[in-house]
Amino acid sequence: MHRPKAVILLVEDDPGHACLIEKNLRRSNIDSEIVKLSDGQQTLDYLFAPAKAAERPRIVVILDLNMPGLSGYQVLQRLKSNPRTQSIPVIVLTTTDDSAEVKRCYELGCNAYITKPVDYEQFSEMIRRLGLFLMMLHTPEGLYCE
Repeated sequence: MHRPKAVILLVEDDPGHACLIEKNLRRSNIDSEIVKLSDGQQTLDYLFAPAKAAERPRIVVILDLNMPGLSGYQVLQRLKSNPRTQSIPVIVLTTTDDSAEVKRCYELGCNAYITKPVDYEQFSEMIRRLGLFLMMLHTPEGLYCE
């Protein structure tokens, strides 16, 4: 059975991290479209933009928390509180490993929480493994708001 590929919405304000994440996802043979956004407002604009139903792709969000303007927490809260977007898988990928912040993200509805390793090799390997996970992930169809 053929499933359409999900668009990976990579929300990361650090261009170096965004490049490294994309490079290592590609190394794990991810061939999905990767849309890179650098702040929370861009993310909400992208997800809540009017679109024709036939153009609504499957989406998975990889979300940094610490961004200027709207934070990842605010984006997560908005997505998970809206019936049309609450089923979009959101993977938090951030440097924050504080247990209270992890708990907060799960309470807001994140589907997975991953702390970015500081070491380059560990970071690269973790992203390659994330890519393998994403290749097996089933995502719901057409969940944009109108």
